[in-house]
Amino acid sequence: MTKYKFILSGGGTGGHIYPAIAIANELKLQFPDAEFLFVGAKDKMEMQKVPQAGYEIKGLWIAGLQRKLTLQNMMFPLKLATSLLESRRIIRQFKPNVVIGTGGFASGPLLQAAGGAGIPTVIQEQNSFPGITNKLLSKKANAICVAYENLERFFPKEKIVLTGNPVRQDLIDIDSKREDAIAFYGLDSNKKTLLVLGGSLGARRVNQLIEKELQNILSQDVQIIWQCGKLYFEDYKKYNQPNVRVVDFIERMDFVYAAADVIISRAGASSVSELCIVGKPVIFIPSPNVAEDHQTKNAQAIVDAKGAVLLKESDLESQFSIVFEALLKDKGKQSQLSENIKKLARPNAVKVIVEEIKKLL
Repeated sequence: MTKYKFILSGGGTGGHIYPAIAIANELKLQFPDAEFLFVGAKDKMEMQKVPQAGYEIKGLWIAGLQRKLTLQNMMFPLKLATSLLESRRIIRQFKPNVVIGTGGFASGPLLQAAGGAGIPTVIQEQNSFPGITNKLLSKKANAICVAYENLERFFPKEKIVLTGNPVRQDLIDIDSKREDAIAFYGLDSNKKTLLVLGGSLGARRVNQLIEKELQNILSQDVQIIWQCGKLYFEDYKKYNQPNVRVVDFIERMDFVYAAADVIISRAGASSVSELCIVGKPVIFIPSPNVAEDHQTKNAQAIVDAKGAVLLKESDLESQFSIVFEALLKDKGKQSQLSENIKKLARPNAVKVIVEEIKKLL
């Protein structure tokens, strides 16, 4: 039997890293003796998270362009040239059968180098609005696995495969984990639990909202798991108390989802895909600071299917407490949102993506 080799690249945020790990895990199930190598950006979170998942990773000296003139930007051409050279060297030494990119700074030079060496490449695009790197890479890619329809205006139509986003397989059956999850966080099983997700780095505006509304939320007999993100943990850890668990990063996503009755979340593509599988009532607060406002588009797709509530940052002051209290009191609305968001889930996304990869072997 042929011993296959795969290189995967995705990083910068959990939304790029976890899809790459999910794809590697599924490939490993199907090809137990395959070899895997991840390539990330030095100093980014993938350099810790990938080894924790049991895979080797090499780091490139690469970072994104800032929106204003900075020393970082002046270094960009040098970093890009160095990363391209290093990517070619990695590919020459490792000799992969297929290279898979899930987004992030490092996947650009790596997939560019792989394409140049004639090695098949697969792009996994999580968002309803692709970033510039994937648009450029799509010209040479063999397959582009997407989570949203109507991406023909960005990518060559004949290469697009609608797969959905890979999600952690431990989220498929969370209902059976509720008791363990409540115990793990030391919470009260008789209270409703609000889960607040600001993403792995955190969301300043969401944190400010929860800080302002904290007493109001607790007064409704609600307890909170509050992921404030690692950038903000020092500012918010003082709110830790019996009914409030403030955390920077969540290792056991299955547990927080199992414990939750209502969820407040940003609308990054991976989070949206996970929340469809989890099937709990969600209030989306999209980040307005991302390219082409794609978080609002991600959330709107769920709202259009009557599967979630959307609150814009600009409406938080006037609307949040009204919307939150109304949802908390309305059991019928909660189950309607749950049912509708579950209909949008694609739990087999990772298997479908791996089938596309196998076609290139």
